[in-house]
Amino acid sequence: MNTVIHEGVDLVLKLRELIRGVDETDIVIAPPFTSIYHLKHLVADSPIRLAAQNLFWETKGAYTGEVSGAMIKDAGCRFVIIGHSERREYFKETDEIVNRKVFAALREGLKPIVCVGETLDEKESGKTLQRVTLQVKNALNGVGGAAMKEIAIAYEPVWAIGTGRVSEPQEAEEVHNAVREQLFEMFEPDAIKDVRIIYGGSVKPDNIDELMAQPNIDGALVGGASLKAADFARIVKFQPV
Repeated sequence: MNTVIHEGVDLVLKLRELIRGVDETDIVIAPPFTSIYHLKHLVADSPIRLAAQNLFWETKGAYTGEVSGAMIKDAGCRFVIIGHSERREYFKETDEIVNRKVFAALREGLKPIVCVGETLDEKESGKTLQRVTLQVKNALNGVGGAAMKEIAIAYEPVWAIGTGRVSEPQEAEEVHNAVREQLFEMFEPDAIKDVRIIYGGSVKPDNIDELMAQPNIDGALVGGASLKAADFARIVKFQPV
C-alpha cells in the first residue's frame, strides 16, 4: 500500500529509463489498484508488465470492495499476486482461499504469482519445508498440468518481510529445491519444466547477485526496494556471482 497515482507515474518513468536495453529479464510491477490503468499506457512500449496485488475469486456480484480478475485484466494486468504473506497474516487468507484465487486468475487468462512461506515460529521449530510444501500442494490442488506454464511460485519467508532479515542464499536454495521437488510429485516433468520459483523477503541490490546465483532461484519478488527506481533497476540487472 504505497504510492498515489502521481508517485507511481514518476517511479515508472524513472524505471523505464534505468532499464533501457534490458531484454533478457521479465520485469513485472504490481502497483495499487488505483494506479494500474494510469500506468498501463506508460509501460505499453517497454519491457515492463503489470500485475495486481490481489483479486477476488468470483467474477462479479454483491462483493462490495472486492476486485475481480476480469477487472484487473481489463485495466491492463497480465499477472496477479496471490496469497502474499501479508494477505495471509492480516486478512486471514487460508490455503483454500489461495486455491480459489488461483482458479479465478487462470479462468481470466491471468498469470498467478503464488506466494508461500513460513512464520518465524515455524522456522525455529524446524517446520519450514513441511509448511511450505504443504502450501504449494494446497494452492495448486486440482490445477491441471497444462495450466502450470502460467504459474510462478514465490517463496517469501514471513519472518523476512519488512524486517530487513533475509534468508542466507543456501538456505533459500534449500527451500526452493523442496518446492521444485513438490511440483515433481504433483505434475509430469514436461508440465513444470518452465515453472519459475522466485524468492521474496528483503531482496535488495546488495544481496540479489548471490541469491540469483543459486540453481533453483529463478527470480525475485521485490518489496521495499522496488519503491526506489535505482535500487529496483539494479536488482533487474543482477550479476550472479
